[in-house]
Amino acid sequence: MPSTLTSPFCLQSFLLKRNQISFFIQPFSYKSSTFSVSSLTLRQPPPLSSRLSASASSTTAAASSSSVMGTVVEDSTMDAVQKRLMFEDECILVDANDNVVGHDSKYNCHLMEKIESENLLHRAFSVFLFNSKYELLLQQRSGTKVTFPLVWTNTCCSHPLYRESELIEENYLGVRNAAQRKLLDELGIPAEDVPVDEFTPLGRILYKAPSDGKWGEHELDYLLFIVKDVKVNPNPDEVADAKYVNREQLKDILKKADAGEEGLKLSPWFRLVVDNFLFK
Repeated sequence: MPSTLTSPFCLQSFLLKRNQISFFIQPFSYKSSTFSVSSLTLRQPPPLSSRLSASASSTTAAASSSSVMGTVVEDSTMDAVQKRLMFEDECILVDANDNVVGHDSKYNCHLMEKIESENLLHRAFSVFLFNSKYELLLQQRSGTKVTFPLVWTNTCCSHPLYRESELIEENYLGVRNAAQRKLLDELGIPAEDVPVDEFTPLGRILYKAPSDGKWGEHELDYLLFIVKDVKVNPNPDEVADAKYVNREQLKDILKKADAGEEGLKLSPWFRLVVDNFLFK
């Protein structure tokens, strides 16, 4: 990672402040008719062993309330690939301070009924990948996505899973490992092109965002920035389109989204980061 940057976005100030995460020290809140968000400071968490032992009993409790594939009425309209991921992937349940409290299926973690009734909150990440010209790589989510299909968003947005390699707390390695995995899954970017030690964790946001009447998000979302020149080969099951944008092009996208032009929509988490940080 270069020590100094001349990004047309505010990437330089992000990186210069990364040790203190100064813009997250003072909590902020953002509310609208569709979603809300609050911020938390990054902190060095307790050792993984203590986190896992502390969550053992709550994991059992979470499992008792979790639905498995045989007991959930499956959505017959759900894409086969997305259905497999919804039931096989186990998200990491956390409290508002990012303490692990259990795990549950991706399906349950994105049902608004469960989010509201059980306050299910899961750990997530959002990658912002810039090339050497400091253009930001955006993706349009696949139309088969269960939440926020066909919306434009940052480079990659997903979840660390409840597995040893993605539960590592030291230096946020678990989240970085998950980001590396999903960049390959979604955009075909090989792991060697995005080394985990080159992801810069800048902070995290806690937000809740309904997608439609049934599905939504409630995430503690880590923001990971990286500057790399990579080759992109999108997976059509995950990504409908991808493109690099500079600052002015992104501003134009925001204007079109605000005006409802061309049916263009942005993900709520991406819009929060753009409005509160990239253009500050």
